[in-house]
Amino acid sequence: MASTSTAVGTGSPVVKWVLRAVVVGYLFMLLVWPTAYLVKNTFANGLTGIQVALADPDVVHALQLTGQVAVAAVVINTVFGVGISLLLVRQRFVGRRVLSVLIDLPLSVSPVVVGLALVLVYNGRFGWFGPWLEAHGLQVVFARPGMVMATCFVILPLVIREIVPVLEELGDDQEQAARSLGANAWQTFWRITLPGIRWAVVYGVVLSLARALGEFGAIKVVAGNVGGETQVATVLVQQKYQGFEQDTAYSVSFLLVLAAVLCLVVVALIRPKEGKK
Repeated sequence: MASTSTAVGTGSPVVKWVLRAVVVGYLFMLLVWPTAYLVKNTFANGLTGIQVALADPDVVHALQLTGQVAVAAVVINTVFGVGISLLLVRQRFVGRRVLSVLIDLPLSVSPVVVGLALVLVYNGRFGWFGPWLEAHGLQVVFARPGMVMATCFVILPLVIREIVPVLEELGDDQEQAARSLGANAWQTFWRITLPGIRWAVVYGVVLSLARALGEFGAIKVVAGNVGGETQVATVLVQQKYQGFEQDTAYSVSFLLVLAAVLCLVVVALIRPKEGKK
């Protein structure tokens, strides 16, 4: 009876094609159709929409600011992400599981809540640390430091969750052998650990960059949405769309999507094939 149900349930060509159609249809409705519609509207008048958008100083500034904030956040998160991954995998300490849970907190907390929390802590008028920092010449809220902090929080788990499984799979045999031969911690990291996790780091960086470019909620709360100063591309898209400048909104959205797709394509092209590893 079990073999009969298995043959009918999973071995039937009809069932296989139905399952494939459901999966393809789901991806089409969720990804392909909206993206294709965006591209269609972006190029409805040829390149005019993009040319007009790039001629707007606010658009250019928003794109530049988005890139600068994203790159800064990714660099910071990569450095700390590698360190935290090594701490979680190679060390045993009290509170290790709590730390692992906290790392996933950005996946469950709304970015708007994160932005509000940063405002409450670093606001220059009533925040915990804001008045002292601003008295010493460092403004966090409604400035780039706050935008970078908000982005770092949102993308925190992406690098770590790529590296941790690879470190666990690699083990520490080679690292112990290197240390027994006289290598110090820095030499062991650069010559043994980093080459073993390099592709996990690359994928984590790419995912983090794509996520950082598309961040909206936390940055909108922290940055204040001042055009030409603290307005990032995603917030500008909302403003342009609500201001009946749909062509500009479509064009900026397309540029953000294109940047994310190019990151993934570059990684796919430079990553060695399985047989060459």
